[in-house]
Amino acid sequence: MLEFFLNAYQNTPMNQIILEFIAFICGIWSVLLAKKENILLYPIGLIATVITVYLLFIAGYLGDMLINGYFSIMSIYGWYQWAKKDKNDKHIPISRTNSTEKIIGFILFLTTIFVVYFVYIFFEYQIKWDNYVDIFTSGLFFSGMWFMANKKIENWTLWIIGDAIATPLYAYRGLGMLSLQYLIFTFLAIAAYLEWHRILNNKKESILA
Repeated sequence: MLEFFLNAYQNTPMNQIILEFIAFICGIWSVLLAKKENILLYPIGLIATVITVYLLFIAGYLGDMLINGYFSIMSIYGWYQWAKKDKNDKHIPISRTNSTEKIIGFILFLTTIFVVYFVYIFFEYQIKWDNYVDIFTSGLFFSGMWFMANKKIENWTLWIIGDAIATPLYAYRGLGMLSLQYLIFTFLAIAAYLEWHRILNNKKESILA
């Protein structure tokens, strides 16, 4: 198992390994912060996504680089959403999506799939089966980022599905650190969903009391 993780980094410069490790730690840290509804998830998450954009640019994965660039933009949007207050000086609460928001999420999912697909075409990538999986999970993650920015509990459902798919995908590609990261993300997303579900139930009970 250790050999599986180390082989992929035999010819990788030390500075890139360090950057990938920082992105690894910040990615996990940001999910833990999101679970606790802590706004610091966004600046910490930004460190992870910006580093990832740089590493993907160096590696020449322009399609994946653009995807992570979007994550960076959505982190700024989410940071703004979580920081702002309403007329009662309160932050936006955790809630469930309504019908309109579900439609918006689905449209965002489909739009992302088409955009990422045409990014591959534009850069003349040879699209293999694992790239189609990437395209699908990108749609899930994009919608999940939007739901999270608006504190919708459904964001965790999308993250759980996407992370569970990405774990074996990156293992297949020989990217051990990323595979391990997404495995950890899967369990953290499940724990976060349960935590947000508990918060929603407590709020509902306090309203009924």
